[in-house]
Amino acid sequence: MSRTPTAATSPASGQSAPASPVAALTERVDAARPYVLSLFRIVIGLLFACHGAASLFGVLGGAMGSNGGTIAAGTWPGWYAAVIQLVGGILVMVGLGSRSAAFISSGSMAYAYFDVHQSEALWPIQNHGEASALFCWAFLLLVFTGPGPLSLDRLFGRAKQG
Repeated sequence: MSRTPTAATSPASGQSAPASPVAALTERVDAARPYVLSLFRIVIGLLFACHGAASLFGVLGGAMGSNGGTIAAGTWPGWYAAVIQLVGGILVMVGLGSRSAAFISSGSMAYAYFDVHQSEALWPIQNHGEASALFCWAFLLLVFTGPGPLSLDRLFGRAKQG
């Protein structure tokens, strides 16, 4: 069995250099991963908060199906979902209590998918539940990955370094 070296040592610097362009690219992508994760979290949180703001305040086109209107305060489940979207989206976006906010937001979207959309048809493309399914899985991913380095949790020392 022959062993292929994964890195070559540069005689001038004494440091190892990647053996191939693919390895170099992989190394650079791996180094950027935490920052891309933070960017992912920020964008997902912003988009989710926009849904809540639209439903609660009538901005950005208003609540879906309301012709620019809002959801009446206290109505189940729409108003509560909008509050979770606004508050959860903001918390996820800034990275404060990210895992908890993402967990609640994911559950909210799972409920929305199975209660509102699943009864219409089996597949998300048929029942118009793509956004609910995507938000549910995106937030679940954030529960397990954490907020990344660009977050208030990290700034206040609450997030695990990794």
